[in-house]
Amino acid sequence: MSTILGIILLLIAVVVANIVHLMWPVIPLAIYQIIAGVILAVIPDLKTFQLEPGIFMLLIIAPLMFNDGQNTSSKQLARGFSRTISMAVYLALFTVIVLGLGLHFILPHSFSLPVAFMLAAIITPTDAVAVKSLTTGVEMPENVNITLEHESLFNDASGIVLFSLAETALASGKFSIANGIWTFVYVFFGGIIFGMLLGSVLINLRMHLMQRHVDIAPIVIPINIMTPLVVYWLAEELHLSGILAVVAAGIMHSILYDRLHLTSTKVQISTTTIWNIISDALNGLVFVFLGLSLPMVLGHMKQLQTLKIIVIALILYVVMTALRFFWSEIGLVKLHSTELQQNRQHDSLILAIGGIHGTITMAMAFSIPVLVNADRIAMRNALILIAAFVILISLTVGTIAFPKLLPKKTADYTKAEFQKALTATVQYAITELNSNDNLDREKSLVIDQLTSQLTMRARLNTERYNKLLQRCHQVELDTLEELADNNIINAKQERAYTRLIARDLFNKSSHGFWNVVAMLYHRFQWLRARHRITKMYRKHPEIQKDRQAQFKVINDQISNILRIVIRRINKYLNDVQTPNNAYEIAAVRRTYLNRYRFFSRKSQIDADKMTNFFIDAFQSEHSYIQQQAAAGKFSSELANALNEQVSTDQLVYMQSLD
Repeated sequence: MSTILGIILLLIAVVVANIVHLMWPVIPLAIYQIIAGVILAVIPDLKTFQLEPGIFMLLIIAPLMFNDGQNTSSKQLARGFSRTISMAVYLALFTVIVLGLGLHFILPHSFSLPVAFMLAAIITPTDAVAVKSLTTGVEMPENVNITLEHESLFNDASGIVLFSLAETALASGKFSIANGIWTFVYVFFGGIIFGMLLGSVLINLRMHLMQRHVDIAPIVIPINIMTPLVVYWLAEELHLSGILAVVAAGIMHSILYDRLHLTSTKVQISTTTIWNIISDALNGLVFVFLGLSLPMVLGHMKQLQTLKIIVIALILYVVMTALRFFWSEIGLVKLHSTELQQNRQHDSLILAIGGIHGTITMAMAFSIPVLVNADRIAMRNALILIAAFVILISLTVGTIAFPKLLPKKTADYTKAEFQKALTATVQYAITELNSNDNLDREKSLVIDQLTSQLTMRARLNTERYNKLLQRCHQVELDTLEELADNNIINAKQERAYTRLIARDLFNKSSHGFWNVVAMLYHRFQWLRARHRITKMYRKHPEIQKDRQAQFKVINDQISNILRIVIRRINKYLNDVQTPNNAYEIAAVRRTYLNRYRFFSRKSQIDADKMTNFFIDAFQSEHSYIQQQAAAGKFSSELANALNEQVSTDQLVYMQSLD
């Protein structure tokens, strides 16, 4: 199977797993993605599907690490620099030494010293994204959360550097401590310096382009997306840490975003949206690939070997977790914001369990060389399987432990309350627009767009909608009768409008089988008649002009009647409107507005007038939110969420004018 087709299937599995998690969020998303990968393994051609380690690191890991870097607050990173170095460098080195020596001395025949250190380096890095997926419903202590995020930025590079040293020692058969320290310093800090320099160059290029040109998004956004690929590739060519280089470049970009603030808003929002999509897809890809690889690796193992590997993985996980706990408890990382012993131990335990493994661990496991000096590494499949089980164990422990150790995340409003408040906000804007009796096509288009906000976010109550439609139909008939009695319209106009009402009622009513057959028959007859009229118009163009003039007169007459009718219906709907029937009233309004738009479709739309109506609507929505918040009906958190939604809608509309 080709690499492209394989990646497409993996992405499909990611999307399916995301949908299942959306419908049934009982277990973390990462678990669903692993399960999707296992299911995907039933496809014969995918059983042997592999990604080159270099491609895996370049196209998947590098963009993920760069995005983590550019989403990191440079100020927070600077304040917690000593804490980050302690966790990402000192603890990573200590963990690799303890695990490597322990494995070699306990199982010397299975794990030579280079292989033991290689495995230790593989399972040491942590994954902050996996932690986020497990803690979406709980309140993670801020000090612990920030520490885990910053640690995962840099301990990936520590693990990769140590892995490379172990791989070199395995290939050469010897290891120099002095040379190893020099290599670590050169690769580690050289990668950071190179990433900062190249990141600064690319930032200055983007700033120069944005200062010289107004609409530069099609250029600077692709530059931003390609940055991790270029930085990683060049750093690896210089034998530096490509991962640290892209992290450093990402942090430099976060400094840029802090400087920009409200400038270049369109570029920033577009960039953030694109990176969120890329990050979610790539993270899902890694876990699906893990699930896909499990059956393949397990197939090369005997049952006794598999049990032994599970035990080894469990012991390694316990030792790593214990090291993380005691590292915090003895004060080697300045984690605790309080001196209370109970809170100290609790935070240390969360920090220990939060050392969940994922993306980098899988990437390094699959980058274990198949051949070293023409000799096959007999332990390769076992090492991959140990790494996979360490990931699964850490995910399982986190899934079980976090809900028990951490309080549930509580918001001062529910999703239903937000939807109800948003509905009331939009309805207020529609009512304000309808307060002016003038019905313009531009206003009808704006109201239709606002109405779509409601009808797209809720399920219509058909029974309530039909009852409202029937009552509006009665208002329509009463208005028509009043207009006829007052000689505002003549009998011909009344008949034409009555036929329009009858047609609409037929189209919106439920039909039996024979009614549908009759409707199709009449449609067929209408098409035949239309065909005959078209032929006649070709022979007698003067008849066509006369008919068109007649139709225009009738169309204008019906349009004028509709203006009056819709004003009456809007008044009626405003009187009967309640929070419970908001969606149905919005749908009824849309029905009549669409009818009016049909008869006024030939008229020219004034874009400036339409924009002014939209601005009025958005201002009404913000005013309503402010009024409700001042009255204590909306909490500050709910008001902020609503204002953010309205501002986003306004930004989307303004961008659509470009």
